[in-house]
Amino acid sequence: MDKLKQLSKQLLAEKKRAQETYLKSILSKEGKCWSDFYKYVKRRKGNRENIPAIKDGSGRIITDPTEKANSLNFYYSTTFSCEDSIPQIQGGNTINPFAIDIKTIRRRIRAIGKNKSVGPDRIPGEITKMGGEAMILYLARLLEITMNNGTLPGDWKRAAVVPIHKGGDRSLVTNYRPVSLTSVVCKQMEHAIASYLRQVWEANDWLYEGQHGFRPGYSCESQVITVCQDIADTLDNGDRMDAIIVDFSKAFDLVPHGRLLVKIANSGVDARVVEWIKQFLTGRTQRVRVGGELSDEVRVTSGVPQGSVLGPLLFLAYVNDIGRNIESNIRLFADDCVI
Repeated sequence: MDKLKQLSKQLLAEKKRAQETYLKSILSKEGKCWSDFYKYVKRRKGNRENIPAIKDGSGRIITDPTEKANSLNFYYSTTFSCEDSIPQIQGGNTINPFAIDIKTIRRRIRAIGKNKSVGPDRIPGEITKMGGEAMILYLARLLEITMNNGTLPGDWKRAAVVPIHKGGDRSLVTNYRPVSLTSVVCKQMEHAIASYLRQVWEANDWLYEGQHGFRPGYSCESQVITVCQDIADTLDNGDRMDAIIVDFSKAFDLVPHGRLLVKIANSGVDARVVEWIKQFLTGRTQRVRVGGELSDEVRVTSGVPQGSVLGPLLFLAYVNDIGRNIESNIRLFADDCVI
């Protein structure tokens, strides 16, 4: 027994030494370490799908994984809004027609990680990556078909939702935010659409200048610096400043699809892209996964999928007119708003 304890201590010491050596090797890469560092931290966190016992609306303790999944999915579905109908989007500016960019598809396929989570279609990203140049041409053809026909495969509209604890009491369903695992193949299509939207909006100078979220050259830090500069300018001028900090409740889940599509259609993008986004958003379903067990399927009637490629960009489009008819400065990072 003493020998076993001694070996156990040696094993733990060697494990700790190996972890320290590995971490030092990551941090010694001089600026190229952050992706590896965050992967290391993520692994150290363990399995995020291990959710402890939670309480339902009546306070009953739930320990069964399937019941947990259903309880969480019911809570998420209660936050959805529902418009009477989705308007018919007419016309569309064809000054900037959509064209399939093979370089974007090739670059995104190369960026697929080996441990990329698999969506409901069960197609792993590694297979897509191993397909090489042949897969790039296949994906380009698939995007062309969906763009011209205005329809998307049903698997692309399904999501497996992983609840992520955001703080507070772990037994409360309200303290878990939903992150959607969607089709890896569809995400390659989303990258192509997102690249086009950014190009058109940048050319048209369409996005609100005070928005610092999910934009190249902007960041959380740039928003903070801008706010600090606003305060400094006010102090220099001897003026008074009042600040309002706005927290949008369920911001990504409550975006109404109809109004979002109208705004995108009026932003100067190809009408085919608007229709593609419409098909991407409408008719979606989701199931929550807890401990390997899935909940019943529910319809998603509003919002942009958290965890998707297009989701953050579509949210920016929806809140883009927030500064209209307001004289005060508004500084945003996605849904974080300072007036």
